[in-house]
Amino acid sequence: MRILLTGASGQVGHELARSLHPLGELVMPGHSACDLADLDQLRAVLRTVRPALIVNAAAYTAVDRAEGEGALALRINADAPALMAQEARALGAALLHYSTEYVFDGSSGRAYAETDTPAPLNVYGQSKLAGEQAIAAAGIPHLIVRTSWLYGMRGNNFLLTMLRLARDRAQLRIVADQHGAPTWSRTVADASARLLGLALAGGAPWWERHGGLYHLSSQGQTSWAGFAEAIFAATGSSCQVIPITAAEYGASARRPANSLLNSSKLMALCGPLPDWHAALADCLATAAASGGLAQE
Repeated sequence: MRILLTGASGQVGHELARSLHPLGELVMPGHSACDLADLDQLRAVLRTVRPALIVNAAAYTAVDRAEGEGALALRINADAPALMAQEARALGAALLHYSTEYVFDGSSGRAYAETDTPAPLNVYGQSKLAGEQAIAAAGIPHLIVRTSWLYGMRGNNFLLTMLRLARDRAQLRIVADQHGAPTWSRTVADASARLLGLALAGGAPWWERHGGLYHLSSQGQTSWAGFAEAIFAATGSSCQVIPITAAEYGASARRPANSLLNSSKLMALCGPLPDWHAALADCLATAAASGGLAQE
């Protein structure tokens, strides 16, 4: 089976390249060959590769910059997935697409379930929700996987930012009034591969019964400040965390105070997901064994 993986150089895509390898023949065009902002190029890639499965791990993820680049965010996060769904329908292919907890406004007092009504606070969340809706309306076998607070050993993420800043600073002011579950990109990739393995084994009946929307994040919860403290404790850094509010930080884009996702639906099919503390320890141990955290 031929699988087209977009965004293979990103933090989730890099892990998917490993996790999806046993499932079929992976085709992984680079950004220059498959730029989601270029819909004509994307269409040509899809029609040339003719995959049986499309896994879209590429996205516009600059949350603050999206406030001033709404058209670009919408093209990459909504128009490109819509085109993938359209081409998948013509090919008879299935589609796995990644989304975000930023489709919610964070006002709930509990972890968000797949049945909760989205209400994004920012342009990035709006663009991701539009992509979800386009795929869901396309009438194809699909999986939309929302995840949250992603980090990993490459790309731009909170873990790498904290490690970099802690080398030069004695203290850091970190937001303490936003809560979520830090989620290692490898956790996402491995659970996705398990889910796809079930789908491919089950065929059309599986897609009809189990296809659709899933939440996937580590278990437990913390704040950004708590996550930073855990990173520094695990790496032996003496950097001190000074808790601040989101208002004090003053980001351009509003973010949900509650980013927790309820992953029970996915775990019922794929088994338990790790606690965020354990996943962080595994990530750092893996990084140490491989010679460090790669920053691109």
